[in-house]
Amino acid sequence: MPVLSIRTGALYVPWRDPREATRLLRYALHRHGFTHTYQSNGNGMSVLSVLIDLTVWCRNGLFVWNEKGRGACHPADDPAGAARLISRHHRGPISGGTPFGERNAPRGHVSPLTGSRRE
Repeated sequence: MPVLSIRTGALYVPWRDPREATRLLRYALHRHGFTHTYQSNGNGMSVLSVLIDLTVWCRNGLFVWNEKGRGACHPADDPAGAARLISRHHRGPISGGTPFGERNAPRGHVSPLTGSRRE
């Protein structure tokens, strides 16, 4: 089994399987209220659609997304930290933080089968 050598003092970002890292990011984003997400995996990377204007890629050990036309990134081994950053920038008063453009959608949902209401 080959052993990787790391220079002392060199920046080291542990690499995580992009599918697993993105799955953990989805769970962390769900805790911040982003509940309508879609994940797709392939070719050594994973993509997470969060909002109409927000897609997060996971590749080469990093989460990568755009914020106001500029690239942003965060280590894939810290999905909770990436979720905090994303939440901070995409939940402000300007964006409203409503997933997939549902700005005028009602807050609750009534099940047609049971008549029960979910918020």
